[in-house]
Amino acid sequence: MVVAQRRIGQEVSTETRYYLLSFARDVQRFATSVRSHWGIENCVHWVLDMAFREDDSRVRVGYAAHNLGVLRHLALNLFRQEKTAKIGIKAKRRTGWVQ
Repeated sequence: MVVAQRRIGQEVSTETRYYLLSFARDVQRFATSVRSHWGIENCVHWVLDMAFREDDSRVRVGYAAHNLGVLRHLALNLFRQEKTAKIGIKAKRRTGWVQ
């Protein structure tokens, strides 16, 4: 169990998260696992939602949702590899920036 607090300005919110472990109790390993999970959430899923509006997708037929997800990940990786433009991924996508 992890009790997380988030502060935005003066507002503090508390959330309790529960995890199942497949390894012996080890606090350091558990903390590293939880932090790396949220690192992925913040670095990949959040960017996909903000830059590509992935959560707003209404594609539900067959494998279309999965296929579009693969394409979004591919595009995200390509945008991240491009280092010459000093703009964000959303801006690169929106402006059609290509070099």
